[in-house]
Amino acid sequence: MQFLTDRKRAQGLGAGRSGTHHHWQMLVSSILLVPLVPLFIFTFGYGLGGTYEEVLAYFSRPFPAIVMGLSLIVITLHVMREAHEAIEDYMHGATEKLALVSVSGLAYTLIAAGLFALVKLAL
Repeated sequence: MQFLTDRKRAQGLGAGRSGTHHHWQMLVSSILLVPLVPLFIFTFGYGLGGTYEEVLAYFSRPFPAIVMGLSLIVITLHVMREAHEAIEDYMHGATEKLALVSVSGLAYTLIAAGLFALVKLAL
């Protein structure tokens, strides 16, 4: 029979020391998403359904291009951080590390490709 104190029983199961940082990141990105999502929906909806020239002219203006770029960055980073939390909670070992690297790579690739496409449209 093992006699363990409460501290010994909980050792190794405690805080990962990054919960507060993650909480603040998610809080800030959630606050940014409150005005960005409606702006994104209206901006994207207005440009939807037009001819190529109309869409090109619309996204050549600064406001729609900035809204689309900010929305792309904030939404993708928010989803990436949430995916990291889910992976850290449910995966362990080498598969966890591989999944974290894959999710980060996918997120940053999406951001780079989206911004490149937006710059090509805007310029």
